[in-house]
Amino acid sequence: MANDNHLTVLCNGLLFDGTGAPTRPADIWIRQDRVVAICDPGVSPPGSMGARRVDCADRVVAPGFIDVHTHDDAIVLDQPEMLPKLSQGVTTVIGGNCGISLVPLITDSPEAPLSLLGTHQFRFADLRSYQDAVDAARPGVNVAMLIGHTALRMQAMSDLDRPANAAELQRMCDVLDSAMQAGAVGLSSGVFYHPAFAADVHELSTLVRVIAPYHGVYTSHIRDELKGIMASLEEAALTARLGGAALVLSHHKCAGPGNWGRTRETLARIEALSQEQSIGLDVYPYTAGSTVLREDLVDGVIDILITGSQSHPEMAGRYLADIAKEWGVSQVQAVRRLSPGGACYFQMQQEDVDRVVCHPLTVIGSDGLPHDERPHPRLWGAFPRVLNQYWREKGLLSLEQALHKMTGLSAERFHLAGRGILRTGSFADVVVFDPALVRDCSTYSEPWRFSEGIEQVWVNGCLSYSGRERACIGRAGRFVPRA
Repeated sequence: MANDNHLTVLCNGLLFDGTGAPTRPADIWIRQDRVVAICDPGVSPPGSMGARRVDCADRVVAPGFIDVHTHDDAIVLDQPEMLPKLSQGVTTVIGGNCGISLVPLITDSPEAPLSLLGTHQFRFADLRSYQDAVDAARPGVNVAMLIGHTALRMQAMSDLDRPANAAELQRMCDVLDSAMQAGAVGLSSGVFYHPAFAADVHELSTLVRVIAPYHGVYTSHIRDELKGIMASLEEAALTARLGGAALVLSHHKCAGPGNWGRTRETLARIEALSQEQSIGLDVYPYTAGSTVLREDLVDGVIDILITGSQSHPEMAGRYLADIAKEWGVSQVQAVRRLSPGGACYFQMQQEDVDRVVCHPLTVIGSDGLPHDERPHPRLWGAFPRVLNQYWREKGLLSLEQALHKMTGLSAERFHLAGRGILRTGSFADVVVFDPALVRDCSTYSEPWRFSEGIEQVWVNGCLSYSGRERACIGRAGRFVPRA
């Protein structure tokens, strides 16, 4: 249990401490929810008699991975074992991305895109009540939260097809400020989606100014990731700059065949902006994205895999082109019949994804959608995939670089004190993995397959996942407030 007062030592492993420093042999000593000592192999701290020993020979011992981009707001309550994340080595998730958060909205019929969070959990008017629900559920992972701009709009506005007026904007600011006081890590926006599309820079930057004094982070699913990507990048950067907060560009990509290769341009511009303001990126290591069904994403060129349909649930797992041919209609007409629903859109070029994953400003986020009938494989495989493809197979990142993007850099960017690092006094969130074996096994046809090589996961000092049993064997997650 997490409150066990016994001493445990993870011994004989190769330690990565989360800082980006080289791995080294070390023993990690854990009591209750903290790391109490890190020693050279075989060296015991005072008072260590009777410690339980866990042999980690030929294994890497690293901070638990931090999934900075999730839509896990409701699933941590509905399915608190959180096997899709624990089985990857993830110990902390950040919810509320893309403007989509469970807080602060109460409704029985959430509109898209909030429906990506499921349809039964929108009952939290403030972050403190959500925090209480998380702590009561005791999920397998820790939970930090962004507050979604779209959720704020839906709570404060009756007409979403215009910018907020002064009274509505003040109401959103008040709710957001209360959430920041309760420990939210920042504000997310998703002006890509219709309910937030009418918001202008004034509305967004006014809200960003609320989070700035708290050192909150502004994350943005930008307005256009296709041909309008450069203008959309500039809009997000300007919003953050006017608001005075750090910016994280969500799941950065150059989507659509006409955009392939443009990461050379976007990354160069982001680097230039980073000289003027704090900017980071998150990314998932796949060439397909996944979101709600949208007609404007159907171009007749890219493959589109249906992940779910309320009107035709039997079509989940099939390609849109095949469905349209079977029905004798265009792909756009097929989307109309299938909606509401979701899909994987094979929009990206591998070389672009590689550039973004390897960029020094990038951290890793799965962007998984746990409520889809047949989810994108990133839900179960994003983190081991980075280790397998970018370190072991392609050699584009060192082991330390790959792990830093999942641990210390992520914790630093989102102000998660004591997470993402292993040092004396830090929280005992730990993953033990086999560096020769670790890999993702989840696929588009079999998205629920467990990754290989993740052997043990500790959350707040509690052994929570066993790769041998492929099971959650302890739940010690908690709500994590911003430091």
